[in-house]
Amino acid sequence: MTGRIGSETAAAGYDRVARGLHWGSAILAAVTVGLAWGMLIAPHGSDARGWAIALHASCGIVILVLMGWWSGRRLIHRPPPLRPLLSRLEAGLARATHAVLRLLFLAMPLSGYVGLAAAGRPLRFFGLFSIPPLVPESGRLSQTAIAVHLVGQFLVYALVALHAAAALAHLLVRRDGIFERMLPRRR
Repeated sequence: MTGRIGSETAAAGYDRVARGLHWGSAILAAVTVGLAWGMLIAPHGSDARGWAIALHASCGIVILVLMGWWSGRRLIHRPPPLRPLLSRLEAGLARATHAVLRLLFLAMPLSGYVGLAAAGRPLRFFGLFSIPPLVPESGRLSQTAIAVHLVGQFLVYALVALHAAAALAHLLVRRDGIFERMLPRRR
């Protein structure tokens, strides 16, 4: 570790499961966004577009499961303290950003699923099995869910950019050990 932190603070990193959930969710989110952009450029009705939609939705379901697990786990396994490394205001902003990101990473897959299901379309989970529509077919509900999904993507982009910028600021500028808490521990 570099910077101003002591060894007892450096030890207050996230555990292996939390780090795995964080980086696994981040990688899946990046893949899911890439697939979403792929859907936009693929011709309507093409096999490529169909596969992009199916893979995007499947990755979204995996993110939903991971976020549900992570959120439940956070009730039992509290994150390491941010203070005294951060001021009260910084710690509050970090907690708020993380909470809103977790909510968005739950809401995005749910709104995507409701958009499909309300349109009467099953979700093919990685081509292995179908998750049937569990909501009544409704054009209005489908369009509302799709609108929520589309607006939510821009909130996700903004908060992920803020989160990444803050992480890089802690790594490169402040050098206070905050970034390293989410990395594998060094021996």
